[in-house]
Amino acid sequence: MNRFTTSRGEFDLTRFPEDPRDPFRAWDAADEYLLRHLDGEQTDLSGTVVVLGDRWGALVTALADHRPVQITDSFLGRQATLANLERNKVAGDAIRLRTTRDAPPDRIDVLLIRVPKSLALLEDQLHRLAPHVHSGTVVVGAGMVAEIHTSTLQLFERILGPTRTSLAAKKARLIFCAPDPGLPRGDNPWPRSYPLPTGIGAVSGLTVTNHAGIFCADRLDVGTRFLLRNLPRRRGPEHVVDLGCGNGVVGLAAALGNPEARVTFIDESYQALASAEATFRANVTSGTTAEFLAADGLSGMPAGTVDLVLNNPPFHTHRATTDATAWRMFNGSRAALRRGGELWVVGNRHLGYHAKLRRLFGNCEVAASDPKFVVLRAVKR
Repeated sequence: MNRFTTSRGEFDLTRFPEDPRDPFRAWDAADEYLLRHLDGEQTDLSGTVVVLGDRWGALVTALADHRPVQITDSFLGRQATLANLERNKVAGDAIRLRTTRDAPPDRIDVLLIRVPKSLALLEDQLHRLAPHVHSGTVVVGAGMVAEIHTSTLQLFERILGPTRTSLAAKKARLIFCAPDPGLPRGDNPWPRSYPLPTGIGAVSGLTVTNHAGIFCADRLDVGTRFLLRNLPRRRGPEHVVDLGCGNGVVGLAAALGNPEARVTFIDESYQALASAEATFRANVTSGTTAEFLAADGLSGMPAGTVDLVLNNPPFHTHRATTDATAWRMFNGSRAALRRGGELWVVGNRHLGYHAKLRRLFGNCEVAASDPKFVVLRAVKR
């Protein structure tokens, strides 16, 4: 846990799930810069304040006196916000929680934006928020210098109005935008769809839907393609989980390959779950039962209730390269699987997932491999 010191007070904050070994803080210099600017300018916060992309709740915790609306794509970020509010004895109803899939407030008087890693997600959200700002809305974006590019500023300019940036401070920068309600911004290009290639099993040639911010939104990534070519052939009523589902193409393949299966699509991104549901509904008209669940992996799944977990784990969290998410996914899978249940994982060879799976399950075999990727199978004994 670390203490976030601001002119509005000091706050004890952590990321979620809380891990004492986590070397990263729940805020950064961009959060500090943004709050310092609001205080220095004596910004009027009496109207509707919307905070987009507050990663771990640092901003809304500091601004809780103004009952801000938090809009996030991250289930983990949302849970971190709730935990940090409780930790700092801030009432849970002091902020209003919304996801990137929810309707924004009708009128936005102050819009604070933590620039996301995904330029597509920023584009989508600016389009969704633009009709709700007015000429007097204060719009301030914040990010580390490495996160703000010319293309970032161009999006603000094209969708909201005239834009400028601040000087850098502690490698952070602010974006100032003056909304122009009459700006001809065009239509929101998201979500997008594309046809899948041939030669990947049951989903060959089908169309998938991708909302903004999803990994490889314009094409099927090579790891998932390799997993689809090597999925196990299953029959009968069973519970299958597409863990970290993204656009849901792996779970879709499982559903089409075994119509008797019940498939649960799990992701921490609300955009991903919307993509997975749209992809599933467009391609499955009867048979398989599906559920779409925002969660921290399988942490909320009852033990011993799953027959098959299919997983292409991420190895990046924001800008950090780490196997922490994969390790949580593997541990959660072992707990959720029935005896005899299987976890199938695809990953780059160099990540060494086989060693972790052997340590956890006591077994791991290579189901398929090529020079870059490996599909691994672990069985709960």
